[in-house]
Amino acid sequence: MIRRTLARFGIDPYLLALLGTVAVAILLPARGQGAVVANQAVSVAVALLFFLYGARLSPKAVWEGLLHWRLQSLVFASTYILFPLLGLGLTKAFGAWLSPALILGLMFVCVLPSTVQSSIAFTSIARGNVAAALCSASVSNLFGMVVTPLLVMLLLDSKGVGFSAEAMKSIALQLLLPFAAGQLLRPWIGALLQRYKAVISIVDRGSILLVVYDAFSEGMAAGIWSQVTLGDLVMVILLDMVLLAAVLAITTLLSRRLGFSKEDEIVIVFCGSKKSLASGIPMANILFPGQALGLVVLPLMLFHQIQLFACATLAQRYARRPAEPHPEPTAPAMLGSAKA
Repeated sequence: MIRRTLARFGIDPYLLALLGTVAVAILLPARGQGAVVANQAVSVAVALLFFLYGARLSPKAVWEGLLHWRLQSLVFASTYILFPLLGLGLTKAFGAWLSPALILGLMFVCVLPSTVQSSIAFTSIARGNVAAALCSASVSNLFGMVVTPLLVMLLLDSKGVGFSAEAMKSIALQLLLPFAAGQLLRPWIGALLQRYKAVISIVDRGSILLVVYDAFSEGMAAGIWSQVTLGDLVMVILLDMVLLAAVLAITTLLSRRLGFSKEDEIVIVFCGSKKSLASGIPMANILFPGQALGLVVLPLMLFHQIQLFACATLAQRYARRPAEPHPEPTAPAMLGSAKA
């Protein structure tokens, strides 16, 4: 009942959980030994998260997705080329009005992979190519484990990011190794995970909430909120909105100019414009040691909700388009059907 009421007003229950977690971290931050335990728990949670990703992702889905190379290339270009270029332009133009941590957070949004669940869900609502969306979002996240750290090194290192050999080691141990282990064990545990999707979803989302709590607890200990003003929040929201609007417009225009079907256009628009909170927060925890992590992930949390509102509206608009008429069967086909 509560979930249905929230959905009616366009409110994501998970966003409320995230905001509640931030509130708990502000009121009851982990300190001393509690902070040490929280950090260790986060490392375990991140590894578990990517193990489950590996166990659920079918290698066949990755291969089939790669075969649709024109669509995948456009989504990849939007995710890892268009977004970073727009981010560089926005941060150059408005960087003087925001703190370095928030600028870093905005650029971090731009180098993340696409979402999986919401991209597929919105593609389905919009009557798009769901199979292609599944492949595209999955491949985006698979590449993201390597491409995102590389883009962080290339584009953000000059801004004081602690990207190093130690960060690469953490990526390998906490992301790539668990993911590979999940892929290896998938033949034995894949069916079990499918059977208990609700439990796995709780583990997924619970892991992210734990990382958020730890990030904002550290922020409280470092006194980061004294650095954020209402003007900062408004500016970040506006830049997130401009960024998303630009990508939605460009992906729509390009997919139509390049002759994609409406179903494939929907995949390109939704998969090419999303950024993953589920992958982003664990990666931020590894890639930005010593940073004010609460501030760094704030633009991502805001972008996540903005993209949900915008894409939910867009999906409903796509869904209202007239159904394409199916061609009438030819006479030989009708005769063959009758004989059968």
